[in-house]
Amino acid sequence: MASKRGRIDTFIAKHQQIPKKSVRNMIVQGEIMIDGQLVMSPDEQIDEFSFIVCQGQVLQQRQAVYWMLHKPQGVVSATMDKQHQTAVDLLVGIDKDLLHIAGRLDLNSTGLLLITNDAKWSQALMSPDNKVTKRYLVTLANPIDEDYIKVFAEGMWFEYEGITTAPAKLEILSPIQAMVELNEGKYHQIKRMFGRFQNPVIGLHRIAIGDIKLDTDLQPGQYRQLTKTEVLSIIQR
Repeated sequence: MASKRGRIDTFIAKHQQIPKKSVRNMIVQGEIMIDGQLVMSPDEQIDEFSFIVCQGQVLQQRQAVYWMLHKPQGVVSATMDKQHQTAVDLLVGIDKDLLHIAGRLDLNSTGLLLITNDAKWSQALMSPDNKVTKRYLVTLANPIDEDYIKVFAEGMWFEYEGITTAPAKLEILSPIQAMVELNEGKYHQIKRMFGRFQNPVIGLHRIAIGDIKLDTDLQPGQYRQLTKTEVLSIIQR
């Protein structure tokens, strides 16, 4: 989701349905402010979180929000869906304007899901350059052994995309459970990697994205706002 940046004169002309020439006159007369500062030029840049006042009237004061959700099974990582309940549907009594999912989980996967209206933050979270590690608890249908560790660490060739996955860390927790860490998110990547061993994934639970860990106090379907430290852990990478 792209950040909605643009010129102040374009925004006000559209919002107030007036010509840009009238906006320029307002600027000359000191009638427009962005984040408490007088606008000095019609090409000053704003985004969806700029606090904009025109002739004493507040035109925009949206705040960035960041939510952690414990996604239950059977809920889709989407803002709208005609067949299933969505992750955003679970946020009761919350302004859903511009909310989007930052890092999806498929229908039957569970665990940490991040929801925000801050496009720049979610872009930083998902950017391959930032190499944000995602950690998953994986339950398999059949026993696993040390061979899995080596193959995951070497990366796997995905013929459909024509790529080799980045090295992933696999830790065996029990005969049928493993902790998997990876810093990319190809389509159904973990299920496909275990599929190379003809070993179906029967449970996939995300417990962390970078330094943001799923709050153990949250039951499936529950959510809370991220702390300032959690938000900054992505921005300051």
